[in-house]
Amino acid sequence: MVRSDAELPYWRRMLNVSLPVDLSYIPIGLACGILLHASGFNIYMTALVSILVFSGGAQFLIASLLATNAPMYSVVLMMFFLELRYALLGSSLSKYLHGKSLGFTTLFAASMNDENYAINYLKFSTDKKFTPRDALNVEHYTLAFWTVSNIIGSVIGSAITINLTVVHFALTALFLYMIVMQLKNGLIIFICIISGFLAAFFMMITKSTLGLVISTLIASFIGFALEATIRKRLPKSGWLRSMKNPAGSPKDAND
Repeated sequence: MVRSDAELPYWRRMLNVSLPVDLSYIPIGLACGILLHASGFNIYMTALVSILVFSGGAQFLIASLLATNAPMYSVVLMMFFLELRYALLGSSLSKYLHGKSLGFTTLFAASMNDENYAINYLKFSTDKKFTPRDALNVEHYTLAFWTVSNIIGSVIGSAITINLTVVHFALTALFLYMIVMQLKNGLIIFICIISGFLAAFFMMITKSTLGLVISTLIASFIGFALEATIRKRLPKSGWLRSMKNPAGSPKDAND
């Protein structure tokens, strides 16, 4: 006989909430662990970066940059700008965490990522009984599945030999996929093209991955300025189509 959610123990109910994301992390986490090992991470370092960073995009970026012998400051700066979106995502959840201690809020922020943010935002918006403690447990379940998958991937990576050329190809394909998934209007396409030219130009000048940081900053400012101008002067422009969702909505988090 199938029991209702109310009859299930607490840990099982929270696991059920996070399970769709947990299961999706297994293949991606395995791949990430394998690539991190190929880039020089041992099992312990893989576990540590999985817990402290907890971001598939950032961890794949780390593997990519280290595989090309990028300087550490470039890795840190690229991660900073890549993860800056969490300031916006976190602010949209702050209204549900009123009255919580600084320690709780710090732990909550440290274990938040795009996917568990989307789950928690939806639950907070639709379920009045959903509490910050529930949300934290959802985050910890997703973190556990991700970390274990990364560790197993690292073990697999230590048992097989992977040519770094394959790593470069896999990571390039991953980031191309991430770009294609964002191509929803003319403005984003234009900024992607500008970013590509700027990246090539500044990497030739700096002869290092610092050029990527510089081109990212410039392209971001150009995109922000163009979007603000178009919204003000051409509010019905097709260039901004598909950008009407408010920042911080669950749809944004999955993009």
